[in-house]
Amino acid sequence: MVDGLPQYVYVQAADRIEAEIRSGRLPVGARLPGERELAEQQGVALGTARRAVQELRDRGLVATLPNKGTYVVEPPPTE
Repeated sequence: MVDGLPQYVYVQAADRIEAEIRSGRLPVGARLPGERELAEQQGVALGTARRAVQELRDRGLVATLPNKGTYVVEPPPTE
């Protein structure tokens, strides 16, 4: 929860993955698991995993290359 407000599950999943990126557990250039595997790892539905990946793209943390996968890119600086 942020400021006592509930968050969508996809935002929570994206936040967990972002924490891994910022900590270096997922370094720049690392390939994220496929959406099905990511859903299993995060304990969420496939559609939720897709939304989480989209959220990470929107945050500028990952880039998806068609037929190649989703990769960690240089994260923008934290404020």
